[in-house]
Amino acid sequence: MKKLLISASVCLLSVAALAQETQWYLQDKTDNTAGISVERTYRELLKDRKPTPVVVAVIDGGIDTTHEDLRRVLWVNPKEIAGNGKDDDKNGYVDDVHGWNFIGGKDGRNVDYETAEVTRLYVQLKPKYEGKDRKSLKPDQQKEYDLYVKTKAEVEKNQSQYKAQYQGISQFAAQFTGAVSMLKKALNVTKLDTLTLRKAADTLTNVSLKRPVLGILQILNQQGVADTDVVMGELEKANDQLKARAEYNYNPEFDGRSVVGDNPSDMNQRDYGNADIAGSRPDHGTHVAGIIGADRTNNLGVKGIADAVQIMGVRAVPDGDERDKDVANAIRYAVDNGAQIINMSFGKDYSPQRNVVEEAERYALAKGVLMVHAAGNDGKDIDTAANYPAPRFIDGSAIANVITVGASALPNTSDLVASFSNYGKQNVDVFAPGKDIYSTVPGSKYENNSGTSMASPVVAGVAAVLKSYFPKLTYADIKRIILQSATPYSTKVTRPESTDVVAFATLSKTGGIVNLYDAVKMALAEEASSGKAK
Repeated sequence: MKKLLISASVCLLSVAALAQETQWYLQDKTDNTAGISVERTYRELLKDRKPTPVVVAVIDGGIDTTHEDLRRVLWVNPKEIAGNGKDDDKNGYVDDVHGWNFIGGKDGRNVDYETAEVTRLYVQLKPKYEGKDRKSLKPDQQKEYDLYVKTKAEVEKNQSQYKAQYQGISQFAAQFTGAVSMLKKALNVTKLDTLTLRKAADTLTNVSLKRPVLGILQILNQQGVADTDVVMGELEKANDQLKARAEYNYNPEFDGRSVVGDNPSDMNQRDYGNADIAGSRPDHGTHVAGIIGADRTNNLGVKGIADAVQIMGVRAVPDGDERDKDVANAIRYAVDNGAQIINMSFGKDYSPQRNVVEEAERYALAKGVLMVHAAGNDGKDIDTAANYPAPRFIDGSAIANVITVGASALPNTSDLVASFSNYGKQNVDVFAPGKDIYSTVPGSKYENNSGTSMASPVVAGVAAVLKSYFPKLTYADIKRIILQSATPYSTKVTRPESTDVVAFATLSKTGGIVNLYDAVKMALAEEASSGKAK
């Protein structure tokens, strides 16, 4: 479950929606900016080469399959006949034309909200340890009792915190919306922008009107936005997010799984779900998919990083924490159905069935599939703090086919690292643009979003370009090239969630930000060298 990137306090909005509607990350790097040089790569290095299609699986919360910028690039199962109610290719999944949904029921219903993993652990342990005295327990039970105490405290704290924040943002949203509606009527306008508000502030003599005009104008100026519609949109998002945390994610009484109809504790079960890869809340997955491969040929909206990609949708991530069982099955489905790269823009703090996920990761490794994973949005050092799926196996060995990605921002200044991004000199491989990323959202629309969820598909897109233009490259080759070609930065930055000033290079294994131009340049050089050797 991604950490909220927006505060519930008055006037503090997500920076993501306040940026200009540009794809800055596609531009070339300069001394002052940290783009990844996508357009230059196509223009200078790849113009005379022909790509081969690459299948990239997006394990996420759903993809809008009708989006104008994604329709053409969706993976199509060549052996499945759409809508006939049969498993034509005998892979165990009926009508999986564009992928599969592991958080849906056979009757067509879907999981939208889920509890956090910590909530599920608390619910599981509560009947065993509620009211018990630790001293009366056997030593092997005391460890589990301690986990019960920890999860109980975390759930109760989070539920109380999010309830208070939800109440606060709801009240402010109602006041703000009411004031906007009143002013629109009083000023006889359909839109309240800064120009209209400044004019009203200069000409109004009615104090009861001038006061809200000045207040709203101050909010717009503080947030750097042009009109109140943007603010109201962000308030609506904040309201929805906080409501989900308070009423579902940290609510021990909530059961979102029942609609699936499976046995959640049966880790070997795979024959569940439905073919609806969108679900009812496909915002996050649609944004991720667009970053990787939005249609570069249709002159609409945005351009994806990869130009010969086929996006396979695998729905396994609800609004809440994904289940280990679903993640494992999603990885296996992607591998078995031809994905060469898997993007995983999700994560959580607990993984009670970690071994099941790791078995699936080993399966992907054996099949030569590269997995790209978001480092997380908690501003923490994941060399020491838990973050799952982990970049290492339980035995401590690194997972060779996983790239873990932190989020960077546009300016090569103290703000180069995104303030929310997780980091780790040992466990984060590389950084990639993840702040103010403009991409596809449902309804053939486009928005800015921020998170390591956005940085991961940037790297997955780079990997897809390498695989499509250099098809002989293995997952190991692609990972090595991406990491070795990353642009190192020694820029002094503020370490996330602290006031410490550190070198950007200390926050990841490579100390750098991915760059497509340099990656392709390296691949070309190795190809030429290999040709000469022969």
